[in-house]
Amino acid sequence: MDLSRVDLNLLVYLDTLLREKSVTKAANHLGITQPAMSNGLRRLRDLFGDPILVRTSEGMTATARAVELQPLVRGILAEVERAVQPSRDFSAAESQRVFRVMASDYAESTLMPRVLRYLRQEAPMVTLDVLTPSDVTFADVDQGRVDMAINRFDKLPQSFHQKTLWSDHFACLMSRENPILREPFTLDTYLAASHIWVSKTGFGIGVGVNPQDVQRLGWVDEALGRLGCKRRISVFTRHYQVAMLLAEQNDLIATLPSRAAWLQRDHAGLVAKRPPFDIPPMELKMAWSPLLQHNADHRWLRWLMAEVAAEMDVEVAGFLEQFVPTGPMLSHSSER
Repeated sequence: MDLSRVDLNLLVYLDTLLREKSVTKAANHLGITQPAMSNGLRRLRDLFGDPILVRTSEGMTATARAVELQPLVRGILAEVERAVQPSRDFSAAESQRVFRVMASDYAESTLMPRVLRYLRQEAPMVTLDVLTPSDVTFADVDQGRVDMAINRFDKLPQSFHQKTLWSDHFACLMSRENPILREPFTLDTYLAASHIWVSKTGFGIGVGVNPQDVQRLGWVDEALGRLGCKRRISVFTRHYQVAMLLAEQNDLIATLPSRAAWLQRDHAGLVAKRPPFDIPPMELKMAWSPLLQHNADHRWLRWLMAEVAAEMDVEVAGFLEQFVPTGPMLSHSSER
């Protein structure tokens, strides 16, 4: 194919159509008429010899060929944007940039206060807009409307860039007055206690939790399920700060990432214990759109996040060591 005969605007049309899954929405996004976008779709179909979008019971759906093309086209457009942008460095001290970051409650509690402290010192005119997972969709990140998402992700779009900030084991946070501390902290005593469930991962608006649906309760309950066990959950919350506050009651246990427990290290009324069973560690990641991969402002933001995370690793290392599994714990009676 003679590339000189290919209208590169068609790649912009294709990228927008595959994100919006609608000719009307794509036309509105690009500020063109619907007939013009329909004509663009027809030309795309001729160019690739593929329908690109087909109508199904669920609306317009991308074909397998279109799904294959999407990350390639997004990468091409990102490189073109990089080529035409003026070359410049990011001046943290002078920038008045607003960075919009989606952060899970866990990330907001552990990482973001230190990020903000650094910003106040090095980039005092920069504004940080922290959004919750319920505020954001993958499309917001993909299109660059949100600079970055920081969370534990089971799955991310193929086109996203990502970096692991840290890996975290789990801790059991409880009141020093909790009666279960009068005896060895085993799986049996853990299961006999009442528990606080805390989690909010991914994107979108959350829904109520079904205590019987272990598969959807998360990593702690999945780990127990593999042992044939189930804990008694008395409180469900989506906020780690609330979970840590509730752990002050003398009959509840909050099982949460150990960096969250570290925040309570100076609390005289709380104690953190290693869980009496193995829970796979969780990874905190940051993810961003390929559209921002080469942006100077964004490169600085990514550096800042990674630098703060690395500094935290050094500071909390001694505290976290006690929660790293070192071998088999006392067995639950049902396994003997």
